[in-house]
Amino acid sequence: MTVRPLRDRRYVVETEGGTYVVALDAGTCSCPDHEIRGERCKHLRRVAIEVTAGDLPAPDERVGVCAVCGVETFVPLTASGPQLCARHGFDRGDAVRDRETGKLLVVTRVTARRADEYRTDEGRPIDAYPTNAAYGAQEPVVEAVYAESLGPAHGVDDARRYGFPASRLVPTDADRDR
Repeated sequence: MTVRPLRDRRYVVETEGGTYVVALDAGTCSCPDHEIRGERCKHLRRVAIEVTAGDLPAPDERVGVCAVCGVETFVPLTASGPQLCARHGFDRGDAVRDRETGKLLVVTRVTARRADEYRTDEGRPIDAYPTNAAYGAQEPVVEAVYAESLGPAHGVDDARRYGFPASRLVPTDADRDR
């Protein structure tokens, strides 16, 4: 039995006995067992198993490619712009270190814009800075604030944000495999 995701939140299941379309979120299958007899069929079960195991994207996801390492990853169905895999992604509040300066920063967000598209307040693209030359122009920009700028009077939302190509920042926690 072979299962492949379609672009419309459904899956095609190919078997020796035929090819069927499964809508996991609706709980339907085009096979006779389900359509005629109304039974939960092996095709629905197989798709559910593969989604749960992480072998297929869920109905609200699609296959994307990490802009840093090129590995296939599951991303939200409606996501646009460059995407990151779990290994290279960041969440708001993550403590990171700048590879170029060694300084500590706090992530505020990952943008949907590439380093060659994102412009600073000066109007320069992020990838045009000499310190970013070693990083991919296709990478999404991560906005972060310098930890030294934070204090009782200045929180993460008040501090000045800076943009970095995603691979320029590395997590500070030892548990994360980079």
